[in-house]
Amino acid sequence: MLLRILLMCMLQLKLIENKQSNCGCAIDRPQEKKFDSISAIDILTNSDECPIDNKFTGNIVEHDMVLIPGKDYYIGTNEIIIESDKEGPEKKVKLEPFYLDKYEVSNRDFKQFTTSTNYKTEAETFGDSFVFGMFLNNTFKDEMKDFRVLQAPWWYKILGANWKHPYGPDSDLSDVMDHPVVHVSWNDARSYCKWRKARLPSEAEWEVACRGGHRATKYPWGDKLFPNKKHMANIWQGTFPHYNSNKDEYIGTNPVHLFAQNDYGLHNMAGNVWEWTEDSWSIDNPKEKVKKGGSYLCHRSYCYRYRCSARSHNTEDSSTGNLGFRCAKSA
Repeated sequence: MLLRILLMCMLQLKLIENKQSNCGCAIDRPQEKKFDSISAIDILTNSDECPIDNKFTGNIVEHDMVLIPGKDYYIGTNEIIIESDKEGPEKKVKLEPFYLDKYEVSNRDFKQFTTSTNYKTEAETFGDSFVFGMFLNNTFKDEMKDFRVLQAPWWYKILGANWKHPYGPDSDLSDVMDHPVVHVSWNDARSYCKWRKARLPSEAEWEVACRGGHRATKYPWGDKLFPNKKHMANIWQGTFPHYNSNKDEYIGTNPVHLFAQNDYGLHNMAGNVWEWTEDSWSIDNPKEKVKKGGSYLCHRSYCYRYRCSARSHNTEDSSTGNLGFRCAKSA
């Protein structure tokens, strides 16, 4: 109780407006706050729910990194679904060979980094991060109702939430050490990769890797969301944001070694957590960085961005409970 009183005293009793996204995919640390009421949100449903399949054998090289050959590839799409995201048209790119992590960086990986370097993440420095409301108990949610993101009221700004406390100050990593690290900013991700003598992948590298060597495929595994009626990714099933049927067996993140998805043997390129890339969203806004892959919160009716060509963005200092990364290295 004392902790919650302190939380209420330290936070401003105002709603947080997110100007960067009308769907809540980009939850940024705002430079300016406005205080409007939350309007009702109509949500569509998606009934595509099938059994799960996590079986795959890939070709892995060098410390759980996969070698992506250097050559000409195509990125983007001519079947544009979210025009404002600039996901098309399709274009040719030439890439040099590079390595990409087979898995997203896990809490165990990131703990080794912070233990070795005494690194402090930006969420720890700011003192807060964004947590999805489903992971908060109803009493706490009611107390924190004035700290929601205006255009995505299922996101709560929680004091004490960070990578070590993913659901708030009373949570820990005891059961999720093999899950992807979250509440890490773009700056945090770059620091980790540099420590590993690696780097973040470019957006083009990430997208090429997502498609597993194929051209114009919608998802890492092909064009059907549920091939052979199997779940291939940890995404939202049911009615967002009120009901998740949990048919893929995970409400939140899943361990990084699950959901092998493409012919490169990469895991969780779609779903689980968004992944930072090195690139800026635009020349005019260099502090907004591209993220790829969607997350466990993505649903076709709300955030249909678990497609390889799909893209979104956050400011370089932003952090949320569904945003992580993996590292790349030039071959």
